Amino acid sequence: MKPNKIRIIGITGGVGSGKTEVLSYIKDKYNCTVIFADEVAHKVQEPGQDCYGELIALLGADVLAEDGRIDRTRMAEKIFADGNLLKGVNQIVHPAVKRYILDEIDREKGEGKIDFLFIEAALLIEDGYVNIADELWYVFASEDVRRERLKSSRSYSDAKIDGILGNQLSEEEYKKHCKVWIDNGGSKHNTYEQIDKKLEEYLWQR
Repeated sequence: MKPNKIRIIGITGGVGSGKTEVLSYIKDKYNCTVIFADEVAHKVQEPGQDCYGELIALLGADVLAEDGRIDRTRMAEKIFADGNLLKGVNQIVHPAVKRYILDEIDREKGEGKIDFLFIEAALLIEDGYVNIADELWYVFASEDVRRERLKSSRSYSDAKIDGILGNQLSEEEYKKHCKVWIDNGGSKHNTYEQIDKKLEEYLWQR
């Protein structure tokens, strides 16, 4: 890496793989910025932001709460009852999220103060972030470990977990697109060692 060059890394993995825990460790230890696409999606739906007017036009004014913000519960009820509305919302929100992230990348590159910028997104591969990031990382754990985490931390039923896992990419598909694989199915120490080895390698290359 050249001086002041920021490495852009996308983080992906199935539900329950522990991406948030991995990024929490990275954020605490390294000179970096972490962008969560879900948080960005909420920001771009606020009044005055990119998606606000388009979403109201699509969904109707009855999705608004008393304070003028979009009521996420009402919005969820509408879009999950109508596949066309869900598709329409995604066509509005996903490009806006990507624009926001690209603007943040440009800003961070302009300032040149950090070593890494991490992007976490559920649809990192499907939404083409491979063309934005320098590389993608796949955080993984066995299905048994992920199921146990989802039951204990989110109280998900087996049926709900089955539905979620059935809609996600296969492990082979994740690995095909990701340069680095982080095994997060064992001890935290083991996970952190893998992260440190890779990021310290990049810092030494500068």
